[in-house]
Amino acid sequence: MASGTEHLAPGLHDYLVSHSTPPDALLRDLIAETAERFPDRVTFQIGPEQGTLMTMLAGLMGARQAIEVGTFTGYSSICLARGMAADGKLTCCDVSEEWTSLARTYWQKAGLADRIELRLGPALDTLRGLPASMTFDLAFIDADKTGYLGYWEQIVPRMRSGGLILVDNTLLHGRIFHPDPDPDAAAVRQLNERVLADGRVTMAMLPVGDGLTVARKI
Repeated sequence: MASGTEHLAPGLHDYLVSHSTPPDALLRDLIAETAERFPDRVTFQIGPEQGTLMTMLAGLMGARQAIEVGTFTGYSSICLARGMAADGKLTCCDVSEEWTSLARTYWQKAGLADRIELRLGPALDTLRGLPASMTFDLAFIDADKTGYLGYWEQIVPRMRSGGLILVDNTLLHGRIFHPDPDPDAAAVRQLNERVLADGRVTMAMLPVGDGLTVARKI
């Protein structure tokens, strides 16, 4: 099954999930097929409560242009695209044809394929290659942790005033607190300090999933 909010006692987590709007049949099928095809990668998929929150945020913003860095099998992209305006466009960045082939299948099933553009290749190269005039209302970063800071620095200048950047796994299972952190944990810790000190945004870190940072462009 998909990962979920983990920094709560088990009973509290179960209560939270049971009192949030659940995923529909299509998303449940995607969860199941992802677990069947990629059993050692299921934690790459966001939890259902986080997906519901992301759909709500996209809808509240009326987002028309969004970007996702790290798509995996498409759960988060479906949640984002469903919340966006009817004429919205979501650009997805990933390096895996295998994972995103499943995403493409479910984008079609969800009736969202015409709203989503997949760009395969290193995300930093994709971001650097975007037209200078391309700006975003909403961004979601959930990819290789050592790349987080680079993605942040490329995305923030492209955000409109009032736009939201969502960064996943900013608690990284508590590994950020280790005195001698592994490379991923060190990179996330560096990103967290950068976001906190970045005068271009206001931000809040939420205990959703494995830590979800929400930053608003000033």
